[in-house]
Amino acid sequence: MERSALRLLCLASAALLFSACAGEPSMTPCPEPVGYDEIVIGGELRSRIGQNLERLQAEKYQPENVFLTEEQSGGWPGDTEGRTILGLVCDARALHGQAGRLDEIIALVPAHLNSLGYMGPEYGDVLNEQQLSGNGWMLRGLCAYYDMTSDPKVLDMVRSISENLFVRGKGLYKTYPIDPSMRVSGEGEASGRIMDTSGKWMLSTDTGCLFIGMDGLIDAYRLVGTPDMKEVIEEMLGRFLEVDLVGIQAQTHASLTACRGLVRYAELTGEGSWIDEAEKRWKIYKEYGMTENYENYNWFGRYDSWTEPCAIVDSYILAMKLWQHTRNSDYLRDAQLIYFNALGHTQRANGGFGCDSCPGDAMGPELFVKTDEAHWCCTMRGAEGLATAASYTFLREGDTFYLTCFREGTLDTEGFGMKVGTDYPQEGSLTIEILKNELGGKACLKVFMPGWVIPESLSIGGRDRKARVDRDGFLVLGSSLKEGDRIVLEYGCLEREEATLNAANTRPGQVRHLKGPLILDEGDHPVYHLMDPEVCIGSGYSRKIVFGE
Repeated sequence: MERSALRLLCLASAALLFSACAGEPSMTPCPEPVGYDEIVIGGELRSRIGQNLERLQAEKYQPENVFLTEEQSGGWPGDTEGRTILGLVCDARALHGQAGRLDEIIALVPAHLNSLGYMGPEYGDVLNEQQLSGNGWMLRGLCAYYDMTSDPKVLDMVRSISENLFVRGKGLYKTYPIDPSMRVSGEGEASGRIMDTSGKWMLSTDTGCLFIGMDGLIDAYRLVGTPDMKEVIEEMLGRFLEVDLVGIQAQTHASLTACRGLVRYAELTGEGSWIDEAEKRWKIYKEYGMTENYENYNWFGRYDSWTEPCAIVDSYILAMKLWQHTRNSDYLRDAQLIYFNALGHTQRANGGFGCDSCPGDAMGPELFVKTDEAHWCCTMRGAEGLATAASYTFLREGDTFYLTCFREGTLDTEGFGMKVGTDYPQEGSLTIEILKNELGGKACLKVFMPGWVIPESLSIGGRDRKARVDRDGFLVLGSSLKEGDRIVLEYGCLEREEATLNAANTRPGQVRHLKGPLILDEGDHPVYHLMDPEVCIGSGYSRKIVFGE
């Protein structure tokens, strides 16, 4: 059995087991991404992943340089190291390639763990939320490496970090300070720092970064779960659900990562209530945490700050995950808007990722560059966003196949194969060539058609057809598909004016201009770009995207 199939079988078995233990009905079956080994992504996304992987081969990310001292890391032990491992794994899997000297990095990890088996200083019975966050990234990176290699030595490191750092804090997570009066506000830079202490907690200006660590622990639980880990996870989840994200001015990155953890835990346990909680917080994020071009305010309620691609990646993944589990196509629309206008905009010419401004009343109506590259975090996290875009292009549910975005690529999976070409996100054509169909009339292909896509003509095998879009926004192509068929959809993109997203940072009557999925500037040019070298501080780059009084 192939590794991807074996892993899905193990996850399915675990979900059934934990669901039975929880006494709640399991979640409704949902489409699942096909394995990386079953897709070859092309076009602009392939270019983005390739350039990011090349960036992660730079000197900074080589084994002899990637491990940082406490001072060099700014008090984030394991953060750079874990994100680098995760980024290299994501890029390599998405491109079916080699991840540079990743094996050497993994071999060096044990020598950089402390005497208790985790990254950073030993604080006794005090918890440092930045240390938990950084070690959370180590867990994410190590789990991803294990998924790719099945190297059993990695599991020993996953266990030591989980048990000797996270589980050791059992009972303290319910005391994590969430009262706004107990947190320092208005402080912090692009990289957070420990600013205060409260009880047994060392607290960061990246308010809520504890919950980044929680997501890593949930991923570790998937591989080496114990009853103690489950108890700690649910203690942390319970505390997160008590947080007033806007009131405490939580970091949006930490909040979105925690919501991804909610979804991850739901997938492991089969308890759908965790999905419901993630949906509630997604609504809060869209209203108070998302900028006018679908990036993020670094903190809720702080509109004069900057954006952070780490959070943009989290928002994209979360939107795709919420669609997967709810079938609500609004999430697919959100994901496309985030990918093209936010994630794509923050990828720089060297393949890394940097921070932008927050257009609106606090900083003005223009979108401009605030940080050329956040090489210490976002460049590595960008890889996970791009790899997720690749893996979530094609999903399968039984004999039904989903194309969630017009994107160039090839699918070759059991019983079915197709090759996709497109001009998207510009208007033009979508072509799908059926490479194989061994499922006969049972095969069904569903192509997502957001409302801004205007179908003009459709032909299948040279014959004109009527484009029928179902109530969920999918063009349904069913039983007549056969090997060699060529599907051609000609489409236009709707040009429109839409209200601004954040009422607190804009004024009534202000609007944004869009065409298809793309935000337009004052010259009706898309802010979307493919790693344009002009998108940098030195060029004077600035694009007005908020209009009106």
